[in-house]
Parts: sequence; structure tokens; C-alpha cells
Amino acid sequence: MARTYDIVLFGASGFTGALTAAYLAKTAGPEVRWALAGRDRAKLERLGLDVPILIADATDPASLAAIARATRVVVTTVGPYIRYGEPLVAACAAAGTHYLDLTGEAEFVDRMYVSHHRQATATGAKLVHACGFDSIPYDLGVLFTVDRLPEHVPLKVSGFLRSEMRASGGTLASGMTIVSRPLQLLEAAARRRAAEPPPPGRRVSSLPGGLRYVGGWALPMPSLDPLIVGRSARLLDRYGPDFTYRQYYAVKTLPAALAVAAGAGTMAALAQIPPVRDWMAGRVKPGDGPTPEQRARNWFKVTILGEGGGQRVVTEVAGGDPGYDETAKMLGESALCLAFDDVPEIAGQVTTASAMGRPLIERLRRAGITFGTRGEGTGPASPSVRESP
Repeated sequence: MARTYDIVLFGASGFTGALTAAYLAKTAGPEVRWALAGRDRAKLERLGLDVPILIADATDPASLAAIARATRVVVTTVGPYIRYGEPLVAACAAAGTHYLDLTGEAEFVDRMYVSHHRQATATGAKLVHACGFDSIPYDLGVLFTVDRLPEHVPLKVSGFLRSEMRASGGTLASGMTIVSRPLQLLEAAARRRAAEPPPPGRRVSSLPGGLRYVGGWALPMPSLDPLIVGRSARLLDRYGPDFTYRQYYAVKTLPAALAVAAGAGTMAALAQIPPVRDWMAGRVKPGDGPTPEQRARNWFKVTILGEGGGQRVVTEVAGGDPGYDETAKMLGESALCLAFDDVPEIAGQVTTASAMGRPLIERLRRAGITFGTRGEGTGPASPSVRESP
């Protein structure tokens, strides 16, 4: 595509957007033609980066269409996406421009599939959601694991997360939006099931897990990630004729498990009360987030257990601050991968595994995120959650 820019980052004045801009400034070489976009030129200029600045507003479709026509890849950190995201998705689908975001909102992903997948397929646009901690460690970690299991056999894969992190104002706002819309979530999922054909001759099941004890407690993890992993499994025959994925959050002790479950349940219940939801969301303003010192103490480790054909593989995907520093790295490398690497010829609403896959894994490994197998063999296996980070 002959465009003015290779990459445009929309929303760089926000907390995660600014970190992503700093990562691109450090990583992208002089041959990369990239720009910042947003509605407030002064805020973007305060980032102090020597790149072009484009003016666009999430509520102005014409300005978003102009950006989409000017670049090969658009990266957006402007959320909550269910509120602000669709006009940019629509603009990229129409212009044949690749689109990347950081959403963790399953409702948004399902609605964008129903509304824009067909046009993006026709124009050649890749619409790739969840290109940060939601959901790269799981999506690419499962691909990394599946590549090391036998082909053409049923596969059973489980993912277990352990982490230490704090949320920014934008993340809290998105989280409150997600849990406050249960009926809309179900409706969007039903519409997508009706619109998305099953993979011919194959079966895919991808859901949050149930309560398990695996040397510690594994709790159900009702996040976007199983939806993304399931979409990859539907698109990639390498996942076998019968693929099952379950995802968990791992803690060491029963009291810790009860505290996590109680906290999540309380937040979901309070989010149904609009004044309380607004108060909780207002405790941390969008644009605010953890300090560099706080982020330096954060970490994540995703353990993925894969079994099939009498073999088992245990993969670890690990890194530092998951919500911000590593998310900015994942998003920045995804943009560079789409713009410059030899990636699969696929279009429409796709995933990091199906759209970028192994080239993106290699980029992330070079950038310092660990992808590795802890062991291979036969027989039963369980990940330990009692190890130190």
C-alpha cells in the first residue's frame, strides 16, 4: 500500500499511549515513517517526540477516515473501546488499513466481527484486537505450545496466570464498562455465534476454567483471552481436529483464592449501580497510572500446559510489568511486525497468532519477553503455582 506513513499511533497522550509512543521512539529505526494522532496537539507535543502530529477525534469519523487512508497500520489506545472504538475500526476496514488495539472488551470484539469482518476481508485489512497483555501471552503462548505438540491429534491446553500489577485510570474505566454490561455482552456473543461459521470438520472449545487445585489454587479467569485463543484455533488447522482451551488465575493459598473471588464478585455487583460505578471509576483518572518505581516491581508469568498424542509440553511466557511496560512493548512490536515482517496472507478480524504468529513471537523474544518450554514428555502433568516469580 502506497501511504504517507507506515504506522500512526492514535491516543498517545493517554497513559499507555505515551508508553507506546516512547517505545516506538526508542525502537523504530529512521526508516520507519510513523506519526502521533489525537485531538489535542498541545498534549501530543508535550511528549517531546520528533514525529508528525495528526489531529483526529474518536467522535469525528471523517478525521479517522483521513488517518486510515494515510497509513498502512493504525494503532489505538483510546478506550473504553465499546464507547470510542468503532468509528476507527470502520475507517480501517473501509480503507484496507491494518488496525491494532489493546481492548479487553469481549463485547466490542464480537460487535466488530459482526459489523466489519466482511468488509475488512474484502479490502485486505487485518483487524487485530487485544495486542497487549490482553491477549498476547495467552494467544501466542498457546501457538508456541501447539507447535511443539503432535499434528492431526486432539489437543487439550490450559493456561495459568500469576502476576503482580496495578491498574491505570484507563484500565479501570474499561474494566468497569465491561462488568456493567452483562446483557449486552451476551447479546453480542449470540450475534457473533450466528454470524461466524464453525471450522469445517473441526471442533474448538475455549472457555474460562473451573476451580482446580494444582499445587495451589487455580481460579476461573473470565477474561477476553479464551475468546481470542478460540478464534486463533478456528483459523489455524495446526490446532488439530479437536482443540480445548481453559484459562485460570493461579494463587498459592485458599485464603488468597477466596479474597480474589470475593473482590471480583464485589466489583461486578457494585458496577451494576451507576452512581457507585462512576465513583469507583473516578478514583483514578484516565491518564493516571503507576509510577516507574511501582511498575518496576510488577511481573507476570503465564504457564501453558499442552497435551495431545501422548505428549505434553509446558510453556512459560514471562516478563515485567504486564499492564503497561510490557503491554507497550507488545503493541509496539505488533505494529512493527505488521508493517515490515513477512506475515500470513489473511484478512478480516484476525488474531495475533493468525495474523503475525511466529514472526511476532521472535520479535517479542528479542525484546525481552520469555517464551520457553519447561519440559516435554509423556503422562500427566500439572503446573506448580508454589514457585517464586
